[in-house]
Amino acid sequence: MTGIDETHESQANILCKSCGLCCTGHLFIWTKLRSAELDSAQELGLNVFRSDPRQRGFSQPCPLWQGQCTIYTSPHYPHFCHTYKCKLLKEVLDENTSLPHALTIVEKAKEMIREVEALLPISLHTNFRERLVEHLEYLNQSAGQEDMDLDLRRLKAEALLSFYEQVFGVDDLVEKPDE
Repeated sequence: MTGIDETHESQANILCKSCGLCCTGHLFIWTKLRSAELDSAQELGLNVFRSDPRQRGFSQPCPLWQGQCTIYTSPHYPHFCHTYKCKLLKEVLDENTSLPHALTIVEKAKEMIREVEALLPISLHTNFRERLVEHLEYLNQSAGQEDMDLDLRRLKAEALLSFYEQVFGVDDLVEKPDE
């Protein structure tokens, strides 16, 4: 690669390696794997599931994320991790959003996550997304109760979901009643 392609690739690497929301379980519950990747992923210590050919992959959060991906440049880096592009990354690559602005947006997302995470009750789930969905289901069942604490939790969770959809293009966290 030369010139503009190197710049785009470098910006993509910087954004992905500093974000990690795909890896930490904040956006996804699991990541796809090709059948040829299952054994090597398991050897790397990933929690691999393979019984359903339509859902072969590993669960999130990824244990190889240590503030950044520890296998990002490895030949064992999963194909899906390499090819997935969130909406924000596409905007940076298309030069519709600058890298510094995108990094600021990622930090805003992480701050929103920290605020919501502090409001989530203890759960058997270790994945943030599962805990968030579980809590939203509880909040929806509690709708109509006049409780300012529940209302605050609902508002912050809904704001985070809206942010996920607008910024990252992830809109499948909860079922919408009108769909």
